Amino acid sequence: MRFICSVFEEMRVCQKTHNYSYLESLIEEAQILANRMESSLEDQHFLKNLNNKIKKAKKKLKKLEEELEKHED
Repeated sequence: MRFICSVFEEMRVCQKTHNYSYLESLIEEAQILANRMESSLEDQHFLKNLNNKIKKAKKKLKKLEEELEKHED
Protein backbone atom coordinates (compact mmCIF):
# COMPACT_ATOMS: atom_id res chain seq x y z
CA MET A 1 0.00 0.00 0.00
CA ARG A 2 1.23 3.44 -0.92
CA PHE A 3 0.71 6.68 0.94
CA ILE A 4 -0.30 9.95 -0.66
CA CYS A 5 2.87 11.62 0.64
CA SER A 6 5.02 9.30 -1.47
CA VAL A 7 2.92 10.17 -4.53
CA PHE A 8 3.43 13.88 -3.81
CA GLU A 9 7.17 13.26 -3.47
CA GLU A 10 7.21 11.65 -6.92
CA MET A 11 5.35 14.67 -8.29
CA ARG A 12 8.09 16.88 -6.87
CA VAL A 13 10.67 14.72 -8.64
CA CYS A 14 8.75 15.25 -11.88
CA GLN A 15 8.97 18.99 -11.32
CA LYS A 16 12.69 18.95 -10.48
CA THR A 17 13.62 16.80 -13.47
CA HIS A 18 11.07 18.38 -15.81
CA ASN A 19 9.97 14.86 -16.76
CA TYR A 20 6.18 15.07 -16.82
CA SER A 21 5.59 11.85 -18.74
CA TYR A 22 4.01 10.06 -15.77
CA LEU A 23 2.62 13.06 -13.89
CA GLU A 24 -0.94 12.43 -15.09
CA SER A 25 -0.93 8.93 -13.59
CA LEU A 26 0.46 10.31 -10.33
CA ILE A 27 -2.37 12.84 -10.19
CA GLU A 28 -4.90 10.03 -10.70
CA GLU A 29 -3.23 7.96 -7.98
CA ALA A 30 -3.29 10.90 -5.57
CA GLN A 31 -6.99 11.43 -6.32
CA ILE A 32 -7.76 7.77 -5.62
CA LEU A 33 -5.84 7.85 -2.33
CA ALA A 34 -7.53 11.08 -1.27
CA ASN A 35 -10.96 9.63 -2.09
CA ARG A 36 -10.17 6.59 0.06
CA MET A 37 -9.14 8.82 2.95
CA GLU A 38 -12.35 10.85 2.68
CA SER A 39 -14.43 7.68 2.54
CA SER A 40 -12.67 6.31 5.61
CA LEU A 41 -13.30 9.54 7.52
CA GLU A 42 -16.99 9.41 6.60
CA ASP A 43 -17.19 5.78 7.77
CA GLN A 44 -15.52 6.67 11.07
CA HIS A 45 -17.94 9.56 11.58
CA PHE A 46 -20.91 7.30 10.81
CA LEU A 47 -19.71 4.65 13.27
CA LYS A 48 -19.17 7.22 16.01
CA ASN A 49 -22.71 8.55 15.54
CA LEU A 50 -24.08 5.02 15.45
CA ASN A 51 -22.31 4.14 18.71
CA ASN A 52 -23.75 7.26 20.34
CA LYS A 53 -27.25 6.32 19.19
CA ILE A 54 -26.80 2.79 20.53
CA LYS A 55 -25.69 4.13 23.94
CA LYS A 56 -28.72 6.44 24.11
CA ALA A 57 -31.06 3.62 23.08
CA LYS A 58 -29.59 1.31 25.74
CA LYS A 59 -30.13 3.97 28.42
CA LYS A 60 -33.70 4.51 27.28
CA LEU A 61 -34.34 0.75 27.23
CA LYS A 62 -32.95 0.40 30.74
CA LYS A 63 -35.25 3.16 32.01
CA LEU A 64 -38.25 1.56 30.32
CA GLU A 65 -37.40 -1.84 31.80
CA GLU A 66 -37.14 -0.26 35.27
CA GLU A 67 -40.52 1.42 34.81
CA LEU A 68 -42.05 -1.85 33.66
CA GLU A 69 -40.70 -3.64 36.73
CA LYS A 70 -42.23 -0.97 38.99
CA HIS A 71 -45.65 -1.38 37.33
CA GLU A 72 -45.50 -5.18 37.48
CA ASP A 73 -44.99 -5.16 41.27
